[in-house]
Amino acid sequence: MDSIGDVLKQFGGSNIQRRTQDLKARILNEPDVRQLRLRYPELTEQELTRNMSRLYEYMKEKQHCANCPGLENCPNDFQGHYTKLSVDEVGGELRIRDYKSPCNLQLAHERDQLIGSRIRSFYVDERALTEGYDEVEIMTKDPVRSPAVNRIFRYINEANTVGLPTKGLYLEGPFGTGKTFLMCYLMHELAKKGHSGVIVYMPDFVEDVKSMIQDGEKLRDTIELMKQTDLLIFDDIGAENMGPWVRDHVLGSILNHRMNRKPTFYTSNYSLSDLEKHLSFTNKDGEEAYKGQRLMNRVSPFVEVVRVLGENKRG
Repeated sequence: MDSIGDVLKQFGGSNIQRRTQDLKARILNEPDVRQLRLRYPELTEQELTRNMSRLYEYMKEKQHCANCPGLENCPNDFQGHYTKLSVDEVGGELRIRDYKSPCNLQLAHERDQLIGSRIRSFYVDERALTEGYDEVEIMTKDPVRSPAVNRIFRYINEANTVGLPTKGLYLEGPFGTGKTFLMCYLMHELAKKGHSGVIVYMPDFVEDVKSMIQDGEKLRDTIELMKQTDLLIFDDIGAENMGPWVRDHVLGSILNHRMNRKPTFYTSNYSLSDLEKHLSFTNKDGEEAYKGQRLMNRVSPFVEVVRVLGENKRG
């Protein structure tokens, strides 16, 4: 942004005095500057003249904000902020001060960054967490899934009203009905209230855990993160190729820590009974019904099953 000195230089030497007076008059007649002078009639002409650059900057940035081109294209000196004026008494005399204040777009951006800092995703499309949500669209996009949407809304409201429950939700339904989307929406809304969250796409996570066996510190940090986060979502559980070690020592350890402490959420194409059969079988050891039952004993009692029906949004 041009300074008042830059503007005056453009007028040329012979006209600079007249132009200076014209610019000064225009600045002093700016509505907010007039209001400032009315509120503080003791402000001297000398103090106004001494702070003409501050007043000019204030006027220009106010014009920029009135014709805001968006946060990324903000022309103000400090992007996303605008100049505000105050008058303080110093040594018995009034002095004009200026300071930068964030605009509404900047405040919204900072809120989004804060929410994003509370959410971690493993192998889940980040767009599901960052593109924003329209509650009306969520409700009306597919009327068939409205009972599930209503349950998500109620869960969020209950958590915000009486605190985060220790029981999570198990979203079960056909492919493409929006189960992952609804879980991301739930996590995003609760992150606004200060809750941390982790969402994990199970097929990729299980494969990655196998490679972490050689990196004990990374594996421990990952497991600890999932144990301690306020909200944990296992997305598409049942679609993974589960090995006995991952099932018993990773997933089992995480769930054992969280039960009765913090809510765990799931999306799946399987019912709970079908998921138990899936978890009872591994390529290495074949069918181990007892171990499947043992893991499900850390899942079933701590979730409410929500059936998500509707059209396949992917196809």
